[in-house]
Amino acid sequence: MALDEKALEKERLVSAVQAEDEATFELKLRPRFLREFIGQNKVKENLAVAIEAAKSRGEALDHVLLYGPPGLGKTTLATIIANEMGSAYQQSAGPAIQIKGDLTAILTNVTDRQILFLDEVHRLQPALEEILYSALEDYKLDIIIGQGPSARTHTIDVRPFTFVAATTRAGLLSAPLRSRFGILLRLEFYTPEELKFIIERSSEILGVQIDSEGAEEMAHRARGTPRIANRLLRRVRDFAQVRGAGRIDKATAQAALEMLEVDKHGFDEVDRRLLLTIIQKYNGGPVGLNTLAAALAEEPDALEEIHEPFLIQIGFLDRTPRGRVATRHAYDHFGIRFGKQPELF
Repeated sequence: MALDEKALEKERLVSAVQAEDEATFELKLRPRFLREFIGQNKVKENLAVAIEAAKSRGEALDHVLLYGPPGLGKTTLATIIANEMGSAYQQSAGPAIQIKGDLTAILTNVTDRQILFLDEVHRLQPALEEILYSALEDYKLDIIIGQGPSARTHTIDVRPFTFVAATTRAGLLSAPLRSRFGILLRLEFYTPEELKFIIERSSEILGVQIDSEGAEEMAHRARGTPRIANRLLRRVRDFAQVRGAGRIDKATAQAALEMLEVDKHGFDEVDRRLLLTIIQKYNGGPVGLNTLAAALAEEPDALEEIHEPFLIQIGFLDRTPRGRVATRHAYDHFGIRFGKQPELF
């Protein structure tokens, strides 16, 4: 996704991409141990067993790949793994590492059983990815000294460590890199009940007064994503303080979310425009990704990685071999009869 596309995506209230001002806020709400982490029960169970086994053997945990849509807790789980293991933690991102020297320096300085977390691992350069192979498999680092016929390879031992990688696009990882991970975990969208619990927990930490129905209203519009749920809580809290009685109930939450133009499914203007474009311009589809991206003036990667997963998850959009198709649920949402040729906007 282009940098300007990322900037625009961060401005959306219902975007799962972290906004610039949210790092400190999320850190305050972030659970520190598996017992505090809400949802993702299969992921937690697999991690709990693997962590307990590694600790009992006194060994580093197997390398972990966390994948799934943004905003579901991949970074949080990486910090939890470090806390549960009682290990040091270091974090970086694929795009931030540009030269071999940077990655070599990181790997040669890892401590015993350290957790090395790399976000957006699918954006790591292929030349740098190759350096990782021996480090992950044999805890050895091959460094080439010199050039041409006089070049020689020097092998450096690396302390046993755990590489935790996160990606929103697991399909872009090369087979050799994927094979180095002993634990592969997919994070799924959260249920409204889980999001309600998260909102109530966040409200307690932030000192926000909220009732069960107010939390439930926000949970149903949070697109299955904790990051969005917490962002909606911040905005609704502001509305309640300025235009309400300071307490978030169902009526206050509905009024605030209506003002913010987040509908009952968690759609904003971008989502509605995407679905209406398929229905009205292309008779419900199928329409190719590049054609749809051009019609919406969006990048294809942005549509595929950010916009589409939730719409597909809740059954409003289908991906077919011939292109994207709006489902009956999308027609019903806009009050358009399914199968009827609608008037163009």
